[in-house]
Amino acid sequence: MAEKILVILHQITSTPGRVGQMLVRRGYELEKCRPALGEILPETLEDYAGVVMFGGPMSANDNDDFIHQEIDWINLPLSEKAPFLGICLGAQLFAKNLGGTVESHPDGEVEIGYRPLEATDAGKVMLDWPDVVYHWNREGFTAPDSAAILARGDIYDQQAFSYGECAYGIQFHSELTLAMMHRWTVRGAERLTMPKAQQAVDHLRGRLRHDERTRVWLEEFLDIWLANDPRK
Repeated sequence: MAEKILVILHQITSTPGRVGQMLVRRGYELEKCRPALGEILPETLEDYAGVVMFGGPMSANDNDDFIHQEIDWINLPLSEKAPFLGICLGAQLFAKNLGGTVESHPDGEVEIGYRPLEATDAGKVMLDWPDVVYHWNREGFTAPDSAAILARGDIYDQQAFSYGECAYGIQFHSELTLAMMHRWTVRGAERLTMPKAQQAVDHLRGRLRHDERTRVWLEEFLDIWLANDPRK
């Protein structure tokens, strides 16, 4: 039987994108859970090889029950030392779990489209990071001192962090597929008018120029993430 990865999504139309595709190619079975729609998170991760918590249009500061539930639930993979990866909203919920903050930009600026990325010394030791990555977020996180910052950006400073042996928070969307980009820029077109948001045509141009480096990075990152499972 294939090992399972728990995939936490936040909308009925959400998918695990390229992350999911790469995990399936590695032989993992994906088990999806949508707490925002009333689905129940597991009480133990002993039968899972890891957890990926994805993004969504909601805020980590919202007062919805499922937001509080997910923030608290992240204690489970941390306590059981199961590999955990939070992407965008998932990373922001992770930062809040650790005692960090999630805030909007003081000038209302957003990260929507391709923005520069710079790896920290800690990030460079881990692997080679892309220098331009794709975003779709209106808020950023500030992780606590207990986390190691792995990459920085130009609008929201902290873009990636690690905590412990196998838990990571990543602000940018390495999971993005071309179909997802089309869907987001059409259904979320009103966000393209926000300060510093790029227009849809620039999203497509950026993908042609920058996506290959992100794809290579993601392949390497997933291997490192899963190999560091201390339970094995």
